[in-house]
Amino acid sequence: MPAHFTRRSLIRGISAATVAASLATGLAACGGDSDAATSTSAAKTGEVVIGQVSNGAATQTTIKVSEVKSISAELPDSVRKSGKLVIGEGALPAGFPPLAFVGSDQKTLTGSEPDLGRLVAAVFGLKPEIQNATWENMFVGIDSGKVDVAFSNVTDTEERKKKYEFASYRQDNLAFTVPKKSTWNFDGNYENLAGKTVSVSAGTNQEKILLEWKAKLAKEGKKVTVKYFQDSNSVYLALSSGKIDAYLGPNPGIAYHNKQTANTPNATRTAGTYSGAGASLQGLIAATAKKDSGLAKPLADAINYLIKNGQYAEWLKAYNLSNEAVAKSEVNPPGLPLDNS
Repeated sequence: MPAHFTRRSLIRGISAATVAASLATGLAACGGDSDAATSTSAAKTGEVVIGQVSNGAATQTTIKVSEVKSISAELPDSVRKSGKLVIGEGALPAGFPPLAFVGSDQKTLTGSEPDLGRLVAAVFGLKPEIQNATWENMFVGIDSGKVDVAFSNVTDTEERKKKYEFASYRQDNLAFTVPKKSTWNFDGNYENLAGKTVSVSAGTNQEKILLEWKAKLAKEGKKVTVKYFQDSNSVYLALSSGKIDAYLGPNPGIAYHNKQTANTPNATRTAGTYSGAGASLQGLIAATAKKDSGLAKPLADAINYLIKNGQYAEWLKAYNLSNEAVAKSEVNPPGLPLDNS
């Protein structure tokens, strides 16, 4: 999806889940960009604790992973000899659960993205150092060499490949959420929207896709009603009261909302996903390093090691993101084309 829409739609969709779940006490903004403000308590050697102090965004899980010397040997000397992997996050000022946010201890940067960075650092045998910044300054950090790699929900695009290299690790998906009791499913077919009322955030990539489907249905003599609401509480109240049939938003935010409401009368579930890149391409989220840094291949090899040995699946399951799994990490896979990025 277009880079601008990707970022904005992600924040809107996840903010909606955050407000609806009323977890503000655990989601305060990080006070700075140093690792001292974002480090977790030390895990045992050979272990990474996923979902620490995540305030329910994840199921805390201890994952065993140790250095793989054949992979760490691929790293550029400057990184390997430093003893650390500097991981960039673009989660300031307020974070975006479940991907990256300050935990319930008011200091630890937690979430699926920094946790994957910690797993990859363990494969490299390096200490993870998390540097949190605004979205724009995260890229400045990569450009300047102060950050080795960003794990921050960055979409692989051909435009970004002019400056960066990628190792993919997660699908970039949109999702429909419905009341748990609903029997409706999207099943990847826009015709299943006929006769339904769907909410979406204005000015986002998901709105663009939904309106395209609306136009196709109109040509077939069918109708989908699109509704907009001023705030997230209104969206979920409309969903629970039956005023809308579904809400279309970024998959991570919807997975987060599903998890937070699972044991409540207003429980929701995912009724189908769709590539944020549209019908012709599966959008991908990728670890992002400076072009020609020599990091993309070892990053992909580390992720593929985690996929092969099951730690990757454990990581996704902990954050309720198993529906965004990739079969393998690829170096610089096809990204959003220049006319759509």
